[in-house]
Amino acid sequence: MADKTNRTRRWVLLGGGAAIVAGFAVREYRLIPPVYTGGQLSVQDAHQQAVSGEILLVDIRTPREWQSTGVGQGAHPLDMRRDDFEQALADLTGKNRDAPIALICARGVRSARLSNRLTQAGFTNVVDVPEGMLGSAAGPGWVRAGLPVQHNTGETE
Repeated sequence: MADKTNRTRRWVLLGGGAAIVAGFAVREYRLIPPVYTGGQLSVQDAHQQAVSGEILLVDIRTPREWQSTGVGQGAHPLDMRRDDFEQALADLTGKNRDAPIALICARGVRSARLSNRLTQAGFTNVVDVPEGMLGSAAGPGWVRAGLPVQHNTGETE
């Protein structure tokens, strides 16, 4: 009898553990960042518009990433993890929340998420560069496209 009880307990524990793992998997799936439904630019268009001054291109990656690949020519490095990120971005735009802004990260995931957040915060002219610096399903990315980079490791103040 005790042997049957131990087997039943094992099955209950295994079933409970499987349910917990499945619950975490569903939770993680729901946390996948949404695709940005606003405007998008290719890396070539982002580069051309940033260099010509048509758009403020912001590289939202980390300082370590900037050091690794450089920052795209014409882009302003601004770490998205900064507590005052929105204020620093507003400073870059001269407090103009209607200014054209393009966001780029490594592979387009963080830039899509942050584009959504900035749009919700009242920035009205945000576009995403979904290829990122390293490429994604959207394209080869800035580096593989052979676009120029600056090896400036300092953040835009």
